[in-house]
Amino acid sequence: MNNETNQPRGFDRLWASLILFTRLPFWRLHLPPKAAYQSAVEFWPLNGWITGGVMAATLFAACHVVPLSVAVVLAIVVRLFLTGALHEDGLADFFDGFGGGTDRERTLAIMKDSHIGTYGVLALICYFLLLWGVLSHLAPLTAVFAILAGDPLAKMFASQIVALMPYARREDEAKNKTVYRPLRLVATLGLGLQGLLPSLPLLLLTDTDWWLAVLAPILTVSLLFFIIWRRLRGYTGDCCGAVCLLAELSFYVAVLMMG
Repeated sequence: MNNETNQPRGFDRLWASLILFTRLPFWRLHLPPKAAYQSAVEFWPLNGWITGGVMAATLFAACHVVPLSVAVVLAIVVRLFLTGALHEDGLADFFDGFGGGTDRERTLAIMKDSHIGTYGVLALICYFLLLWGVLSHLAPLTAVFAILAGDPLAKMFASQIVALMPYARREDEAKNKTVYRPLRLVATLGLGLQGLLPSLPLLLLTDTDWWLAVLAPILTVSLLFFIIWRRLRGYTGDCCGAVCLLAELSFYVAVLMMG
């Protein structure tokens, strides 16, 4: 019994990830045990297949009837509905905390506050302007492939924070009352497959060295990991969301620069 509690079935872990990282009503079909949510991050890139896939499909369909700039807005809005702005909330809290805090305790306290501050507002404005501007300046088909690749790829890189750092708070202080279990080797390999497989069409269907664009999120994530570790000596859910979005954005910027 204890073994089952500590090691939930793979199906339960996957389902917990879908419930946690999307707002789709998966919970109506099946409710996994609480322990399964501790491994939800192991399937985070797989959620990117859904959110990135729907975002890319929306962009592809909408750009046939409205200008690309409008299609990009619609695609972003659709993904926000799918995720409940979960990662964007983390991005705002992250910038509020690191912008307004001067030490570990103060930073964690600000990040836990549900009210958004000046740094958070500015971060969201800059993020959405850059995301919209970059995707709007890509060729429509390139933007579609970039989203299909970038969403899972960013979630793959961001999930590594769980493997490299401890949780910065106590479990009872976590916003969702869940602390992710440290990643095992098998889970790390699985994350790599989930994150990289959607990039294959981008690599195979273009004659550009798109793989070089992967260097951008690697550098971005490395810098963010250093900043987070230096200030907090651990991660929070807000850190995960911020790392994910900034890694994805850096990938799109790199794709645009290589275009």
